[in-house]
Amino acid sequence: MSFEETMRLAQQRGFFFKAAESYPNSPAGFWDYGPLGVSLKNKFVELWRRLLVKKDGMVEIDGAQILPKAVFEGSGHLTGFTDPIVECSNCHSVYRADKLIEEKTGKITPEKLSDKEYDELLAKNAVRCPNCGSKLSGTKRFNMMFRVGVGALGEDAYLRPETCQTIFVDSPLLFKTQRIKLPIGFAQYGKSFRNEIAPRQGLVRLRELNQAEVEVFFNPRKAEGVEKFGSKLRTSLSVLLPDGSSRRVSVAESIESGSIPNRLIGYYLALVEEFYETAGLAPEKIRFRKLSDREKAFYAEVAYDLEVKTSIGWVELVACNYRGSYDLSGHARVSRTNFEVDDAGEKLIPHIFELSMGVDRSLYVLLEDAQRVEGDRTYLALRPFLAPLQVGVFPLVSKAGIPEESSRIFLKLRERFDTFYDEGGSIGKRYARADEVGTPFCITIDFQSLKDGSVTIRSRDTKSQERVASEELEGKLGELLRWPPIQ
Repeated sequence: MSFEETMRLAQQRGFFFKAAESYPNSPAGFWDYGPLGVSLKNKFVELWRRLLVKKDGMVEIDGAQILPKAVFEGSGHLTGFTDPIVECSNCHSVYRADKLIEEKTGKITPEKLSDKEYDELLAKNAVRCPNCGSKLSGTKRFNMMFRVGVGALGEDAYLRPETCQTIFVDSPLLFKTQRIKLPIGFAQYGKSFRNEIAPRQGLVRLRELNQAEVEVFFNPRKAEGVEKFGSKLRTSLSVLLPDGSSRRVSVAESIESGSIPNRLIGYYLALVEEFYETAGLAPEKIRFRKLSDREKAFYAEVAYDLEVKTSIGWVELVACNYRGSYDLSGHARVSRTNFEVDDAGEKLIPHIFELSMGVDRSLYVLLEDAQRVEGDRTYLALRPFLAPLQVGVFPLVSKAGIPEESSRIFLKLRERFDTFYDEGGSIGKRYARADEVGTPFCITIDFQSLKDGSVTIRSRDTKSQERVASEELEGKLGELLRWPPIQ
């Protein structure tokens, strides 16, 4: 399905919509989740908790969204978290220089070019203002953090641009208070804020975004030796290298060729790809793109983007960064706090490997990928455990005691599943409405139900129907809607 069709469905059915849309000049890049979107998001985050956080024995925190200025001096964001921008000399519209060049050439533009190099590329490709066609100014830098004033005196602080900084600054206390040792993953789900220049494409680029972040702390001299890191050596990954070559190879082969540095990184790359496959994405739509030195973030030694193929091209869903000791060393220097960890008698500042997942854009991709059209029928083929509405309860007719029996079944199922009740229109129209928002199973109560206590379960994907006893219904649905096991 196209981007436009997916966005139309999402907004018409209340998955998500523009924030403060009733006001004409509301800024772009802010979106609200409606009832279906909230349910889908909660289930997606729960899947992340099950298949990454719990499966790997990670520690989860929930940190503050506003942090003091000094934190971002230590992290390097005050100087390094910038975008290259240009301004139209006529209409004064502002654009990201790298994105204008990409749109004109169709090629990815490295993020670490100098302002002069951007200017040369803009001139070489005759890039002008997309709005009015006028000449653009020279490239300059714009810091994307939102600054806030704390207290009566307005002390400088910032909304966090990534959730990981709260993990880093909390780590000395976490190691002190929790009985944990290296290697250990710290996880956090929450909001981050980035003052994007021109956010577009719905949930793909936001100013207020949801992240599910994992920061793995480890001893770099033991990145190969931990037993679990060898468990994914035979797992195959699709890795796109900077020279454009791509093929599906095992983690072991990628380590041998040098495209993946060690077993630890290979293990976590495999975990995150398996997560998205479990969420419903086909392996052929997923790839890891290894970033060149000029593309990766200022804090990264090695970096990969997990990308998924969509109607608008390959979209990055997870930034996988080997951050080394960059962050902890910076915070130790500025805060004058000891960030060392004792690892079996060796004192060291841990290295960090990061899996930074964009939740909002992941949800968009899942919605687009799940859309199916078969003739006049449209449905969302979401995995049943992710479906925002899992069960629909439909009385065949509104008479003869059928609504009363339907209500009894509905109230019972609602205690365990995300269940809705619908008695409006023909049964076919009710099935169609349920299909459109991805409801995997619908229960129909009819005259036979009053005679023998049986009901019909109708499957969204196959349209098949099965008659079961109403007292067995809860157990049957529990089996059909079960979460994937934590292996």
